[in-house]
This record gives sequence, C-alpha cells and structure tokens, in this order.
Amino acid sequence: MVISRTPYRISFFGGGTDFPGWFMNHPGSVLSTSIDKYCYISLRDLPPFFEHKIRVVYSRIETCRHVNEIQHPVVRNALEFLKLDRGLEIHHDGDLPARSGMGSSSSFTVGLLNALYAICGNEISRKQLASESIYIEQDLVKDVVGCQDQIAAAYGGLNHIEFKKNGDFNVNPVHLSERRVEELRSHLMLFYTGIQRNSSEVAKTYVEHIEQKQIVLKKMHQMVHDGLDILKGNSDIKEFGKLMHDAWMAKRSLSAEVSNITLDDYYRRAISTGAIGGKITGAGGGGFLLLFVLPKHQAKVINELSDLVHIPFQFDTSGSTILYSEIPCKKINDGISQGMPMLNVINGSRVINAR
Repeated sequence: MVISRTPYRISFFGGGTDFPGWFMNHPGSVLSTSIDKYCYISLRDLPPFFEHKIRVVYSRIETCRHVNEIQHPVVRNALEFLKLDRGLEIHHDGDLPARSGMGSSSSFTVGLLNALYAICGNEISRKQLASESIYIEQDLVKDVVGCQDQIAAAYGGLNHIEFKKNGDFNVNPVHLSERRVEELRSHLMLFYTGIQRNSSEVAKTYVEHIEQKQIVLKKMHQMVHDGLDILKGNSDIKEFGKLMHDAWMAKRSLSAEVSNITLDDYYRRAISTGAIGGKITGAGGGGFLLLFVLPKHQAKVINELSDLVHIPFQFDTSGSTILYSEIPCKKINDGISQGMPMLNVINGSRVINAR
C-alpha cells in the first residue's frame, strides 16, 4: 500500500499569466503558497479474486475491468500515461471540497501520479511530478487550466514561480523571517462560499481571447513583483492587503464569469467590516473567499460572514509527500529511468520526448 499527501494552494498574484497561451508570448509568473489542507490518495494492489480489476473511490465508486472503462478522466489518463496494467484500488480523500478554487484538481493529479510512481517502486523529482501533471491535465484530459497549481502542489511552500517562453518554469522559494511569515499568515482569512463551479469553464471565458487582455494581465504580472517587494522589504504588511484588493479588481475585469452578485456582496460586506483586500481563489466564480484582515477586525468579519464557513489554516512547506509505502522506492532522474518522458515545448506546442 502507498499513501500520498498533497497540499492545496492559495495564489496571491499573477493568476492568468500561468496559461501557455500567455507566457509563451509574454512574461508570466505567480506568487503563491501551499497550505495545511490536503488531498490524500491511497493505493493498493488489488488481489485477483474480484470480478473487477480496478476500483476507484472518490465522490463516486467505479469498478472496472479495463483502464479505458474508467470514467474519471485524470485516473484513466494517468494510468494510460504510465502504461500501468495491473489490479489497483485507488481512494481519494480531501480536506476541502472539489471545484472550490484551491487547486484541488491539480492536487489530485499530482498526488495520484506521485502515488502511482511510488507503488511501482520509483521516486521522481518535484520538477518531473509537476511537469507530467501539467501534461496530463492540459494535453491528455484537455482541461483549460494553467500551470501554477500543479507546481504549487508538487513543491509546496511560499514561492515565486516564473514561466518561460519555452514551456519551462523556475520555482524560487521566497525566503522571509519567521516573524514576517507569521505576520502575513495572521492577516489572512479563508471562507467557503458553498458555491461550486467548473474552473475550466470559468477560465475559458478569458483564456480563449487572452491576447485581448494584455493591459490587465501585464498589470497583474507586475503585481507579483510588487507583492514580493512588500514582503521582502520594510513596508507595512497592510500594503500587501491593499495590493490584493487591486489585483482582485483587475481579475474581475477579465470576464463577467470571474465574480457574480453573491460573491461581490460577500466581498463588500467583508470590506465594510474591516477587510483591507481579498479575492475569490482560483479562476473565480465561486469556491473560497480569501481575505486580508487586521487581526483586531477579524472577529467582526467572522460575525458579518457568519453564513459562510471560516477555515483557519497554516502555511505548508512539504509539497506532495509519500506518507506511507510498503514498497522500497528508488530515485529516478527526470525522464531518464525506464524511458519515462519529460515535457518539452517545440514551436509553442508541448510534446513528450522519451530520452
């Protein structure tokens, strides 16, 4: 048996510039952190005594004889990608609900891929884990998703992630004093709105015409650097909250689907009771409301938003981790061992090259 644990994330600035349609032509980067809310994947080899060969347990229960019968698109494509044809039982559990803007879909992909490698006796690098998860979601499942969630889930921590025109990426950990990290965390509040939505559908509304959003996206990209300057400098931490407000106003202008009357009302009520800034996490349209609030005003905000679920959290630094494995794992190099592929970009199109 193998059990993986993979964190969810919150993104502060730069969301939207992590789509290949943008960063292959313009600078793209995000500032994000993983948090101590996790996706758990448990795998075990299924004994050959059952009528089914594969059992997948998530919000549904699937029992299948062949991989191509699996309805869950990520599970089916991940098994086909790794050419795994063996009896498996796969269980998913999550600390937060799906379709909520916390990168849950990508945490699932990263955690599943990590566990599948582990049950085969292999340990891969965080770079390959993120890259192959991006490939599965974007090229095999064909979801309209960016690249930041898979990287945040694989690496963990507070990071400045830069996207290159050739499809590669750099993960730059943001090194702050413990006092500054706690100062940031203590000003953040997370509320669940109860509104679930398909982030891919929301993203489509602005990604399909992304070149027409140049002014806004360039502004949002600059906010990544502004946010880093605030955190690393001596500025009052309140400036970070004000920048979050500006970023949310910019994000809302990308598409009418990013927010709605209900979400705008939640945000207005939070601001009126002491929040300095905030955003709807992920692509928007529902999910979680992330707020920047001075500690002295947080009780008032909780009271005002009493119809929402308040989720206290800490930052995570672990990334996707194998918590338990009965199988000794050996490290493999990126894409070299067993002929496993690595992501490359040629003329703007991602391809798999077995090296």
